[in-house]
Amino acid sequence: MSSWRNFVLRIGEKCPEYGGNDDFKDHIETCFGAIRRELDYSEDDILVFLLQCAEQLPHKIPLYGTLVGLLNLENEDFVTKVVENTQANLQAALDSGNCDRIRVLMRFLTGLMCSKVLQPSSLVVLFETLLSSAATTVDDDKGNPSWQARADFYITCILSCLPWGGGELVEQVPEEIERIMAGIQAYMSIRRHVSDTGFSVFEDIYESNQSDNEKDFLEDLWSRIQDLSNNGWKLDSVPRPHLSFEPQLVAGKSHDFGPISCSDQSDPPAALSGIAFGKQKHEAESKYPQRIRRLNIFPSSKNEDVQPIDRFVVEEYLLDVMLFLNGCRKECASCMVGLPVSFRYEYLMAETIFSQLLLLPRPPFKPMYYTLVIIDLCKALPGAFPAVVAGAVRALFDKISDLDMECRTRLILWFSHHLSNFQFIWPWEEWAHVLDLPKWGPQRVFVQEILEREVRLSYWDKIKQSIESAPALEELLPPKGTPNFKYSSEDGGKTEHALSSELIGMVKGRLSSREIVSWVEDSVLAVHGFDITLSVVVQTLLNIGSKSFTHLITVLERYGQVISRICSDQDKQVMLITEVSSFWKNNTQMTAIAIDRMMGYRLISNLAIVRWVFSPSNVDQFHISDRPWEVLRNAVNKTYNRISDLRKEMSSLKKSVLSAEESTSKARAELSAAELKLTLMDGEPVLGENPVRMKRLKSHADKANEEEVSIRESLEAKEALFAQAVGEIEALFISLYKSFSSVLVEPLSDAFGDGTLRRTDAADEMPIDDEDSSAMELDKENEKPKKSHAHGDRSGNGYIVGEKEQWCLSTLGYVRAFTRQYASEIWPLVEKLDAEVLTKDVHPLFLKTVYSGLRRPMSDSV
Repeated sequence: MSSWRNFVLRIGEKCPEYGGNDDFKDHIETCFGAIRRELDYSEDDILVFLLQCAEQLPHKIPLYGTLVGLLNLENEDFVTKVVENTQANLQAALDSGNCDRIRVLMRFLTGLMCSKVLQPSSLVVLFETLLSSAATTVDDDKGNPSWQARADFYITCILSCLPWGGGELVEQVPEEIERIMAGIQAYMSIRRHVSDTGFSVFEDIYESNQSDNEKDFLEDLWSRIQDLSNNGWKLDSVPRPHLSFEPQLVAGKSHDFGPISCSDQSDPPAALSGIAFGKQKHEAESKYPQRIRRLNIFPSSKNEDVQPIDRFVVEEYLLDVMLFLNGCRKECASCMVGLPVSFRYEYLMAETIFSQLLLLPRPPFKPMYYTLVIIDLCKALPGAFPAVVAGAVRALFDKISDLDMECRTRLILWFSHHLSNFQFIWPWEEWAHVLDLPKWGPQRVFVQEILEREVRLSYWDKIKQSIESAPALEELLPPKGTPNFKYSSEDGGKTEHALSSELIGMVKGRLSSREIVSWVEDSVLAVHGFDITLSVVVQTLLNIGSKSFTHLITVLERYGQVISRICSDQDKQVMLITEVSSFWKNNTQMTAIAIDRMMGYRLISNLAIVRWVFSPSNVDQFHISDRPWEVLRNAVNKTYNRISDLRKEMSSLKKSVLSAEESTSKARAELSAAELKLTLMDGEPVLGENPVRMKRLKSHADKANEEEVSIRESLEAKEALFAQAVGEIEALFISLYKSFSSVLVEPLSDAFGDGTLRRTDAADEMPIDDEDSSAMELDKENEKPKKSHAHGDRSGNGYIVGEKEQWCLSTLGYVRAFTRQYASEIWPLVEKLDAEVLTKDVHPLFLKTVYSGLRRPMSDSV
C-alpha cells in the first residue's frame, strides 16, 4: 500500500506511520502534507480512497472533515468533487434505502460543514428535506403511517448529526437550526409511540404494559439531544480537531450542496384493514430496522461518568466499527479499544456487544462474529474486559427466567463457545445451587444446556474435568453420546439380529441400493412386517454410519433409497424419526444432524418432523430440554432457506433475462443493418454485406436467441419450484401453529384459567457484589424498574412457578420466537392463519403470543 494511503487509513491511530504519536493535530498536518504531494498525480485514486475511508471508518469523520477542509485551501476543484460525489452517493443511498450509508454520509457532511467546506444552509436544507418527508409520511390524511419506521429513521439521522455539528450550526445559522428543532418537536407530537412488544430481550409475561409508558428509541434520543442543547452543545465523546485549524479553514470556499430528494412513499393500503396495515408496517420495519435496543446489564455506577449523549455517541462508534470491520476481527477489536474518547467505557462496550448478540428479531451478523469480537477484546484488554464479560454473564444468568427464549438459546450457544476458547474455565461452584432447583428451573436448564453444548465442542471427560470445583454438576452432564444399537447382541431378538447381520454383510459387499431394496421387500417386509423392517434397516444403516458425520452422509447417499422405499408416507416417516431418536438417544447433536440430513435428502418431510416434535414424549420435554426444539428449528430453517435461495436465484435469472434480451435485440439489429447494406460484387451492387461476415452475424444472433430461450426456461423451472416451495412453507406454518394451539389449550386453561398471566407487585432486589459481579438495576434514562428473582424463578409473596406453569411459559416463548423470526413468511398467510388457527376458540394467551411475535395489535382480533 502506498504511503499516502497508509496515512489516510491510519489517521488518528497510535501507529508507526505517525511515529507512535497520537496527537490529532500532528496527524492531520502529516496526512495533509502526504496527500498534497500526491494530489497532482493520483487525484482520482485519492478521491475514491478518501471517501471510502470516511464511509467505512465513521468514528474518524471529524479528522477526515478537517483534512478535506485543509485540502479546500489548496485545491477547490478537488473538494468540489468530494462534495459532488458525496451528494451522489447520498442520493443513491436514499433511493435504495441503504440505512447505514445514509446515516454515515450525513455525519460526513456535518463534518465538512464544521470545517467550512459546506455551507451550513445546505445542511439545513438537507435536514428540512428529510423532516418534510417524515412529517408527510406519518400524516393520516396525506401520508402512509404504516411506514413510520422510515420517517423515524430520517429523524434519527438528523438528530444523530447534531452531536457532531450542533454547536457550529447554532453559532452560524441559529434561526435555521431553531426551525429544525421546532419541526422535530412537531413531528414527535404527531408520530405514534413505538412499543418494544415482541422485540424485548426480557419478556413482559405479566402483561404490565410497562413498555407503553417508557420512551422509545427516538423519544429517548430526542431527550438526549435536548439535554445537549441545554448544556451548550458540550460533550466529551466527539473530537473537534477543526478548532485547531479554524484560522486557516475560514479562508476556504464554502461549497453548496445540490438538491436531495427522498424516495416516494408507498401508497397506503387500499383496504383500511389491520392486516393490510400490519403487512406494510412489517415491510417498513424490516427495511428500516431499529439499530440498537439498549441492554442495561450493569449497575448505573459502572457508567456514572458517561453522560447520556456520550453514551449514544460511543454506541454509534462501536456499532459502526462492528459493521464496517466485520471481516477483520483483529482490526475491529483494535478500533473498539481505541475510540477517540477521554473516559473508560469497558462496561458500555460489553452492553453494546451483548445488545447486538441478543438483538431481536435478528442480530446484524451471525452470533459467531460477536463471539470472536468478545474473545479478541478479552485478549486486547486482559486486565479489564474478561471481568466485565464475566459480570455480564452473571447478571444475565440471574435474570435468565425473564430472558426471551430465542435470546436464551443465543446466550447458551455464545457462552459455551466462549468458554471453549478459554479452556472451559469458569467458577462453576457459583452455579452449583441450581441442583437444588426443580428440573424445570430456568437456571438449571441453562447450565444443563451449556454443558451439553460444551461436550459437543470438546469431549465428555474434558468437560467433567472442567467442573471439578462443583463435581455435583456432573448430574447435569449429558450421557456419553454412544449409539444405542439394538442389535449389537442377540438381546434385541435372534431374528432381528440375524437380519441386521445379513444387511451389514450386504453393505460391506457393496451391493447396490436396488439389490438391497429387493431383499428388504422380499425377505424382510413380506415376512416380518413393517415395524421389524423399519427397525432393522434404520438401526443397522445408522450404526454403519455412526463413526463420523462423513460416514453418515455416505450411508444416506448410497442407501437413502432403501429408507425412502419403506417410509413412503408421513406416518411411516414419523416412525422413522422416532427410530433415529432412539438410536441416538444419548447424543442430541447426532439426532439433530441425522434428522436434518434425512430432510435434506427428502427422506422425511418437514410436516413429519412437526408431528414428531409434538408427539407426547417430546412435548413433555419442552421446558427441560432443547432437544426437540433444535430439531424443529433446523426443519423450519431449512424450509425457509429453500424459499429464500429460490427468491435469490429467480431475481438473478430475471436480471439475466433482461441482459439476454438486450443482447438478442442488439445482435438482430446488427444483422438487419448488414442485410440492408449494399455492397459491390464483381462490379455489381448486391444487397447484403460480405457473406463471411453475414454468416458470423447470423450465428451470433442465433446464439443470443438460444441463450435467451435457455435463461427463460431456467426461470420458468425456478418459478415452478418456487410455487412448490411456497405451498410447502404455507403447509408447514399452518401445521406448526395448529400443533402449538392443540398442545397449549389444556395446560393454559389449567395453569392460567382467566386468560392472563398475573403479576405480583413485590419484587426481590438483586444484591450487588464486588467488582467482578453485576446486577440488573434501574435504567434511570428510561425509567425501567429493577427486577430480580432468586434462582431464576419468578417469585413474590411466596409464589414459585410450578412445572405446568413453566411448561406453558417456555412453550409460549418458543411460539413467540418462531413467529418473530419468520414473520416475513407468516404475514402473507395471516388471513389463512386467522381462519384456520387463530379462531375465537383459541386460548387468549396463545393468540396474544402470536400477535406479539408479529407485532400485531390485539385490536385486530376483535
